[in-house]
Amino acid sequence: MKITDLALPLIAPSNVTQPVVDKLPQSDLPFYRKLGRTDLTVSCLGLGGGASISSEDTLHAFDQGINYFFYSSDLHHYIYSPMSNALRQLCSRRSSVREKVVLATVTYIKSPEVAIAALLDQFVELGIDYIDVLFWGWIGTNDGQALQDCLQLSPDLRGKNSVYQRTIERMFGTSERLKRMGAVRYIGASFHDINLAQQWLHSPLLDVVMVRHNVAHRSAQSQIFNQLDTQDSERPGIVTFKSTGSHSGALWDIPAGLPAGCWQPSVPDLYRYSLSQNCVDVCLTGLRIREEVDAAIAGIQKGKLTPAELDYLNLYGDLHRNRLKVQEVSPERLLYCA
Repeated sequence: MKITDLALPLIAPSNVTQPVVDKLPQSDLPFYRKLGRTDLTVSCLGLGGGASISSEDTLHAFDQGINYFFYSSDLHHYIYSPMSNALRQLCSRRSSVREKVVLATVTYIKSPEVAIAALLDQFVELGIDYIDVLFWGWIGTNDGQALQDCLQLSPDLRGKNSVYQRTIERMFGTSERLKRMGAVRYIGASFHDINLAQQWLHSPLLDVVMVRHNVAHRSAQSQIFNQLDTQDSERPGIVTFKSTGSHSGALWDIPAGLPAGCWQPSVPDLYRYSLSQNCVDVCLTGLRIREEVDAAIAGIQKGKLTPAELDYLNLYGDLHRNRLKVQEVSPERLLYCA
């Protein structure tokens, strides 16, 4: 008996439609782009399950054009699980739209010995043929050696005819998609230590780098984004997270001392801030409901932030972190609501 015989019944994607790409006008902030050196075409907004978005609203996001989905099967799985039904419909062996979806999954157990166990959990739960990007998650200051050990598995994990593909085939059975794609197509790491991210930025063992970035935490701009060339076809893919939050609080809250009438950025504006940076491919969001999905997409259609808007949001972030007082800011650098 194969493991798939014991899995939950798969749900045929009869109610899943193609993404509505014709609703997205052209701008200087393209909605779709290539994810670094991979051959994946991704939406600039990624949808993670960390805010417990429902499967119905996950499918709505796909219908509106979002195709990058991020899922955890170990840490905080109960938070992510409400979107799992949608991912089964979009990504299972029976899905008619699988090739239009980029499925990114993560394991926070940083051990080469448990890599196959993490894969098995994801393959069983979602009924999938392959994962587009497998992330090693939450790489912190003390995880340098653990990450190095895990990344040594990259040749065995990713691509066609890999050791792990053959293991998955023995346990789940062979399929055309699995043979064509491999069990894992690309390897990523989610960094909470920017210095480690910089250290591994150009490693051939790492295809996608995910880092925290927002108006109050901008070190990724100098240490990661600006170290890359937009014309370099071999650069890694770049994904940002925590665009709307920081240790100093939710960034949509007005910082102390901001003059009345000054521009207070919306959540979509905070996504645009990350996506206006050099070489950022995907801004991972924690959208909760479909109305937030629609608002985020509408925000992207406004295009990149202007230099004046970027400068103002840098000040706004510094005020949030108490790096400066509003009295120290030149009045001409403040932007006011229209």
